[in-house]
Amino acid sequence: MPHKKSLEELQALAKGIRRNIVKMIGAAGSGHPGGSLSAVEILVTLYYDVMRHDPQNPSWPDRDRFILSKGHACPVLYATLAELGYTPKDELMRLRKLGSIYQGHPDKRFLPVLEASTGSLGQGLSLGIGMALAARLDGKDYRTYVLLGDGEIQEGQVWEAAMFGAFHKVDNVCAIVDYNKIQLDGFVKDIMDLEPLVPKWQGFGWHVIEVDGHDIPALQRAFAEAAATKGKPTVLIAHTVKGKGVSFMENNPKFHGVAPTPEEVEIALKELA
Repeated sequence: MPHKKSLEELQALAKGIRRNIVKMIGAAGSGHPGGSLSAVEILVTLYYDVMRHDPQNPSWPDRDRFILSKGHACPVLYATLAELGYTPKDELMRLRKLGSIYQGHPDKRFLPVLEASTGSLGQGLSLGIGMALAARLDGKDYRTYVLLGDGEIQEGQVWEAAMFGAFHKVDNVCAIVDYNKIQLDGFVKDIMDLEPLVPKWQGFGWHVIEVDGHDIPALQRAFAEAAATKGKPTVLIAHTVKGKGVSFMENNPKFHGVAPTPEEVEIALKELA
């Protein structure tokens, strides 16, 4: 487990990861910047402050597990893993290139350090609950964290998994909804509104925590509350901004799945300096 860092160090890491996201997707000429940028503080907080893991021993049996269910946002995961030393930094700019280890969606065949290949939306929570149940059966105390997109939770399988997790009291799983309120075709509220979202999860038997998904201390408190909650699974409703950190991408549905041009990359990197 990397040593704990100060808030200033974590915020600096977040900015560096945002820069790499912009550069990677710009170099690829395709990808999903908006939902990668919205999840940066969530991953930084998990990997640098919350999860038990060891870059020197990636397959450590007692490690906490992380599943990026919204697999299209893989640039944020790749940039974080590379920063930690799990994967090579010098290959990040080969995102989405033929034969690259950094595929357009997380693929364990190319990156064995991943817990699962993801990208078919709606499946990650089922995977995470299965891993959490395995911990219980094996008498292990590791936890599993699953990051879901808000558009993704329009998928029925998510709610089947939610029912199962509550019924079986799987309290060592924590779901995080990256609630940036934009999906591929526009604003979530115009396509299939999720509200009232908190009562929905509560009705399915989950402990619900609403949090500012860009506030690292608030995320630290939320994850601590999740770990202390026994007898039911926890979900964090993380209110975020799509494209966070880049002015022309923020709250702009265009940048769900469109790469910045070379000129836009330069503007974005200046804003993230």
